[in-house]
Amino acid sequence: MKLTCVAVLVATTAALPASVLAQGLPSQKMLTVEVAQAIAQEAMMKCRADGYKVTVTVVDNANMLKVFLRDDGAAMATVEVGRMKTNSVMAFGRASGPPQNLPAGTPAPPPVVPGTINAMGGVPIKVGDQLIGAVSVSGAPGGDKDASCANAALAKVADKLK
Repeated sequence: MKLTCVAVLVATTAALPASVLAQGLPSQKMLTVEVAQAIAQEAMMKCRADGYKVTVTVVDNANMLKVFLRDDGAAMATVEVGRMKTNSVMAFGRASGPPQNLPAGTPAPPPVVPGTINAMGGVPIKVGDQLIGAVSVSGAPGGDKDASCANAALAKVADKLK
């Protein structure tokens, strides 16, 4: 009986087209702790150079905390706001911030998903089109400045995100 099952399995596998066998399992890039630390350090250094005391948060593709840095003197609220920014990136797959279709001068509406925020400063970490994590910066005087620090960090490690 066992030999018959093995023979049927072998025959079935042999009958599959080569293209099906070649597909195998999907592969996924992973945000390593080394790259996550480099991103966090680069974001912190950029903000420090600009005179900002910030919190930097980096999460992986499962939205699990990978690296967290809170600069000396960064406000307490930056911890939670930074986490809400990474939650926003991972929930919507785009940079955090107000909806893109708001008329100029319109205040950002409250977030629609609990634990997220409509403030700039959360940026996706991608390899090609694959979202492998997010980085957020919180504490600069304006979300655009937070986003600038996060984007500068990603530009510094771009060669590692391939």
